[in-house]
Amino acid sequence: MENVKVCMQGVELDRRTAALLTGAACGAGALVVALLKVRTRREAQEKIRRAKDRRADSLQRAEQAVQRYKKSHTGVDSASILAKSLTELTNNLQEGSLSPEDVFYSYMEKTLDVNKDLNCCTGILLESFEELKTIASKKEGLLYGVPVSIKENYAYKDHDSSCGVVVNLDRPAHKDSVIVEVLKRQGAIPFVKTNLPQALLNYDCGNPIYGQTVNPRNPQKTSGGSSGGEGALVGGGGSVLGFGSDVGGSIRIPASFCGICGLKATAGRLSSKGLKPIYRGQKSVMSSPGPMARDVDGLALGMRALLCDHMFALDPTVPPIPFDMQIYQSSKPLRIGYLEDDGYTQPSPSMARGVREVKALLEQAGHTLVPYTPLKITYAVHELLIKGILADGANTLIKKLEGSPVDPCLREQVIPYYLPHWLKKTLSFLLKPVLPRASAVLRSLCGVGSVENLWKQHGDVEDYIEETIAEWRRLNIDVLLCPVIGPAYNFLYCGRSSGALSYTLLYNLLTFPAGVVPVSTVTAGDEEELGSYEGHFRDHLDKLFKQAVSGGEGLPVAVQCVALPWQDELCLRFMKEVERLVQQSRN
Repeated sequence: MENVKVCMQGVELDRRTAALLTGAACGAGALVVALLKVRTRREAQEKIRRAKDRRADSLQRAEQAVQRYKKSHTGVDSASILAKSLTELTNNLQEGSLSPEDVFYSYMEKTLDVNKDLNCCTGILLESFEELKTIASKKEGLLYGVPVSIKENYAYKDHDSSCGVVVNLDRPAHKDSVIVEVLKRQGAIPFVKTNLPQALLNYDCGNPIYGQTVNPRNPQKTSGGSSGGEGALVGGGGSVLGFGSDVGGSIRIPASFCGICGLKATAGRLSSKGLKPIYRGQKSVMSSPGPMARDVDGLALGMRALLCDHMFALDPTVPPIPFDMQIYQSSKPLRIGYLEDDGYTQPSPSMARGVREVKALLEQAGHTLVPYTPLKITYAVHELLIKGILADGANTLIKKLEGSPVDPCLREQVIPYYLPHWLKKTLSFLLKPVLPRASAVLRSLCGVGSVENLWKQHGDVEDYIEETIAEWRRLNIDVLLCPVIGPAYNFLYCGRSSGALSYTLLYNLLTFPAGVVPVSTVTAGDEEELGSYEGHFRDHLDKLFKQAVSGGEGLPVAVQCVALPWQDELCLRFMKEVERLVQQSRN
């Protein structure tokens, strides 16, 4: 018995020792984890500091170059150059009445001034000064001598495409994106990269590296996103032609907010090689590059320049379909579907009024207008759009944010992404009786769950596209007129108010080309009517949307023009008709 007692005491001692050792190991492990987190934060801050220093250096060197040029070229009429449309500018450059140097330095100076007010640039491409010398001696291409701006996620050799996340910093591109290569071949001079929101999947324009971009029409409002730097720079007069990308309205929303024109091309019509996404492989809701300009002719010229043999050779996955000028210049009356309200988010008063006024102008001009309703919009938003973009339950996006401070414009949007699936499902169940839309969104944020479900989801998207095209055929419509989100939001609402994205996201899902044309401005009557806005669901998303667009008097109002896949020229022709009729009405 004594021996047994001694053995038991030994066992107890071993247990205590083991517990102590385990505790010490856990404590040491926790300390190591804490130290690693501190180190990661320090590394992130150091990367951000270097990126900011690179931007500051490029801006300073560009400003010095501008000052040197101005001293030796005192007779340059920069105001006249900046006032010209892209078409006028290219004509003057081609005929030699303007020099590429005068145009380049005029726009460089204006961009530097605009950036001081709007914070829209992530850096000047200093290589553009050498590019200018090369271009000036060649005098070739549709965009000969035109300075163009590009969104930060466009690859440009030896420059980062961070997408606003720290993990992508200090990883400069090894070569230009295809679109940048083609622009250079067409005589254009990419001279500046522009700001975007952290991780791209947001329609504001702020990140912890380069900060918040503001609206050129009202600095108390956001420029929109994700191509918000482009929208602000073009809208502020610092660029005559820019290029963005659009996975849910990322060209069209900043175009609407900033009062310019923008086109999301048919998915696959333009090359995406060298355009950095926040994560690759997502195929349910397709991203598209596209041009942004002051007028529709500028968009059309940008498309003409890109749709050339050089692009088709550089990227054989792009169908070799050149721009069809005959369709763009056609004056044949159109049969136009129209909607004021998609049934998911009640439009703001100015959004609906913009469509009504354009509809009346189109009817007076001899076009036929047909009422149209999007098919199964609630199903499309919850089951196809959200589940498509975040099929993995947002896990990949969360990983991209690791080690990085989360920008205020994104913070509230991503909080639900971090919740475990069981909690999302539980909250969805509890919220369903009182907040059905929030319940459905939470459930969709769980993703698809398996490869088998992903394949089914892809099949459902294909079915939805087929059903929508069949509905267009049944109504015999050529194009569609509909609202676009607006007016420009107050800060921090884009990450909180996602409901209105149904107006733009739908056409990425469908792969339809879609463009935005400014047609009006917000009136005092619109603001007064907004006071009684309640929304279709009368839930927190409707309340947030009302708060987001409040205080918008005087801001731009736009409409959205849509066509069937591969009919980008028809979409632009419709946009041009809207633009012409609105200008004619004003005159």
